[in-house]
Amino acid sequence: QVQLVESGGGFVQAWGFLRLSCAASGRVFSTYAIAWFRPAPGKEREFVAAISWSGGTTYYADSVKGRFTIPRENAKKAVYLKMNRLKPEDTAVYYCAAGETIVLYTTRTRYHYWGQGTQVTVSS
Repeated sequence: QVQLVESGGGFVQAWGFLRLSCAASGRVFSTYAIAWFRPAPGKEREFVAAISWSGGTTYYADSVKGRFTIPRENAKKAVYLKMNRLKPEDTAVYYCAAGETIVLYTTRTRYHYWGQGTQVTVSS
């Protein structure tokens, strides 16, 4: 079992910056790929970004590529989502998820452990 807790959400103006944190506890964190998801129209949750267990591979949705990064610190059992140049359409609850996989998937069913989410609101 892996328990995940997100933090760092808040209210920010467009073009602003936020850093979300995903703190893990439980089983060996360093063997899990971590992804961030958010709800989207017509989808329960859409993929935002993912990072491999080693941190050597990352993948981003086109909508956030170039604006968001997803670093991780296994020693601290933490993964972050650094969000730059935020847009109103980035407003959502952001969830981190863990999956025991080498391949970085964009589908939520590949990730078995989820946090409760943190709200991000971007005003225009």
